[in-house]
Amino acid sequence: MMQIDHILTPDRTFSGVQGGSKKRVLELIGKLVAQHTNLDPDAIYESLIAREKLGSTGFGNGIAIPHCRLGDCHQAIGALLQLEGKIDFDALDGQPVDLIFVLLVPQEATDQHLQILKMLAGKLDQAELRDALRAAPDAQSLYDVMTAGDG
Repeated sequence: MMQIDHILTPDRTFSGVQGGSKKRVLELIGKLVAQHTNLDPDAIYESLIAREKLGSTGFGNGIAIPHCRLGDCHQAIGALLQLEGKIDFDALDGQPVDLIFVLLVPQEATDQHLQILKMLAGKLDQAELRDALRAAPDAQSLYDVMTAGDG
């Protein structure tokens, strides 16, 4: 069973992030993830935007899980952002989003991709977890809350 700490690291966990707009946040995600991986920020942004055009990855309760496949990506990579304020993400329930879990997977990782998304969606569907993530005062606490219960 895939665990969150296999894809998320403390240095890809960000608290109090300035939101603004969906586009701006996706651009920021590209830059933040690129700082801690060998991936190209523009490629990340372009792929996430292309995926959003197929349908919003905002799945409700203030949560979005933007995800995409990348040619240069060799393993599943996660990033977690706690936004300072809520932003419109065209979420399925119409609610603005303030918690974003980004998932980048290799071009060919179809099964793994779906398994991870299912696991993330299940985990983020828990109200207590969402409350704890929103209450986390800093990135390390945010990471600890998200990976608690792994293993």
